[in-house]
Amino acid sequence: MDDLTYELRQMCHRNRDGGRKTQAQRMQSLTLIARQLKEGGFRNMRATSLKEKHVDALVDRWKAENLSAGTVKNRMSHLRFWAQKVGKAGAIPAGNAALGIPQRQSSGVNKAKSLDSEQLDRVNDAHVRMSLRLQQAFGLRREESIKFQPAYADRGDRIALKGSWCKGGRPRSIPITTAEQRAALNDAHALAGSGALIPAREKYIQQQNRYDDRCQSAELCNMHGLRHAYAQARYEILTGWKSPFAGGPAKHELTPEQRAIDTAARQPRTGP
Repeated sequence: MDDLTYELRQMCHRNRDGGRKTQAQRMQSLTLIARQLKEGGFRNMRATSLKEKHVDALVDRWKAENLSAGTVKNRMSHLRFWAQKVGKAGAIPAGNAALGIPQRQSSGVNKAKSLDSEQLDRVNDAHVRMSLRLQQAFGLRREESIKFQPAYADRGDRIALKGSWCKGGRPRSIPITTAEQRAALNDAHALAGSGALIPAREKYIQQQNRYDDRCQSAELCNMHGLRHAYAQARYEILTGWKSPFAGGPAKHELTPEQRAIDTAARQPRTGP
């Protein structure tokens, strides 16, 4: 292992920003980046050696490899982590556009999904069924719905999600505004008690595998679509009109006043 790879891996071990999945992806990405820099002729580098020329060389390579915009953006976030930790944030432009990296492109397909009681009844596991109900009611990600602890999360008028449950390790809160949400929470309390939606004496990865297996057995796929459906319904509540994917007006069709409302509705709600 060369010096750069070793130092970047040690940096990741010392700075455990974000959730475990994010940390693992960052470690893998920075290890790849160190190898690609060496292949590009930058030898004997240390973590503190990072300069604009290294960033430019990496971006040029990734463009030549025709990587997706999403993949390049993820690698750029890992590069910025590296730069920030060694005091070299200025080596990377604040925006990806300055490096010629395009925006992610939407497929134009509405990915929203919903589940009825008959579909839920086909899921042969009470904890998985509960996770799916929470995904539908609150737009939770799969990991959030499995690690969900109702005794901690339920704050009466909202649920609070721990950073360790969330993507990127960023805690957030979601308002409780419907009877469906309250009913789902009450049932989650009854099932989980003071714990999470993971059976006693089992680990998260075991329940994640069970979740995937039970969904497959029930012929349910792409359950992240429940999050899309929640987001579209929430957008309509906040703005007064449907989202573009649900048949509402496109952004260029909005008035200046409507654009201000649209921007406010799209802002994430963070905090405990």
